[in-house]
Amino acid sequence: MTISPGKGWGVVAKMKVAIAGCGNIMPAYVRGCRMWEALELVACSDAIPEKAEAAAREHGIPRAIPAAALNTDPGIDIVINLTPPGAHAEVTLAAIAGGKHVQSEKPLAITREDGAAILRAAAEQGVRIGCAPDTILGGGLQTARKLLDEGAIGTPVGATAFMLRHGPEDWHPNPDFFYQRGAGPIFDMGPYYLTALVMLLGPVRRATASTRITFPERIITNPRQRTGEKIPVQVPTHAAAVLDFAAGPVVTVILSFDVWASTLPHIEIFGSEGTMVVPDPNTFGGPVMVRRFDEEVWTEAPIPFSQELWRGIGAADMAHAIQSGRPHRTSGELAYHVLDLMHTLEEASSSGRHILLESTCARPAPLPVGLPAGLLDD
Repeated sequence: MTISPGKGWGVVAKMKVAIAGCGNIMPAYVRGCRMWEALELVACSDAIPEKAEAAAREHGIPRAIPAAALNTDPGIDIVINLTPPGAHAEVTLAAIAGGKHVQSEKPLAITREDGAAILRAAAEQGVRIGCAPDTILGGGLQTARKLLDEGAIGTPVGATAFMLRHGPEDWHPNPDFFYQRGAGPIFDMGPYYLTALVMLLGPVRRATASTRITFPERIITNPRQRTGEKIPVQVPTHAAAVLDFAAGPVVTVILSFDVWASTLPHIEIFGSEGTMVVPDPNTFGGPVMVRRFDEEVWTEAPIPFSQELWRGIGAADMAHAIQSGRPHRTSGELAYHVLDLMHTLEEASSSGRHILLESTCARPAPLPVGLPAGLLDD
């Protein structure tokens, strides 16, 4: 690892990163990794070697390596797992077995059993496991967290969260997996909203939901490829949930791939002294709007954090945390709690009852204000 001065934020060791999975989201992580002094992107890998070689050439990555060699390569410290959801557990467990720290795309795994196995394996090997979404570390959501912690709207009483669209078949080059086990609006987009809510309000105590499959098959409308092909739907595509948080707030959540248009906000939090509008949790920016009980207009809150962020900040935060010994923010425990919650929503709908969650997690620490570009706190 190459040591770089931390400019008042400690000494930063560049940890060598490899990306596993050279698909649609990879360019965002390439760009993001290169923003941080703690990360050095040195390799990429894919189950299809030609894809890795092409990605390495396109993005100027020094090495394309075979998938089988990824976990034993001594020149790699952190694996960023961008494989499809069905491969997350296998790829992450193999990297852990090779002594690598892992930052995975969401969800952590498809099943609770695999998610728990990942946490156990990481603990046994003494490595870190983190998981997307790292948008919770963006300037918009961190501003909302800061305002909540400062009591800007009093004590949170409740909230709403809405992710309403008509599915990814109009833009994604291969949208099939969005309608397979481990995806759908709950498992694909749900992590953005549910992780943001846990970061803002703490862990969930119990939940209930109603879900449905509205269209038994979807038709690809992407004008660039596969137009007109049909996709069988295997998972719920519309879910309405009520979440009881351990700290008290009661939150309504709707996640859907069945809505053509909506004017509903992404997230609103209702407090004893006012209301806050929280930005889209699938982005890193703002705005954040606040209206207190004694005010007649909404105020846009200033954002004292960088909004020039990209995916990869979770891996950078992990690299800092590994070196300082502090917890990292997009932790495996947080991701497992969200995984447990997503399964609970489906099970609550099937059983017609509230379900107490067996998992919990620590509310991740907020980012400090005033971080220099390219650095995080030690």
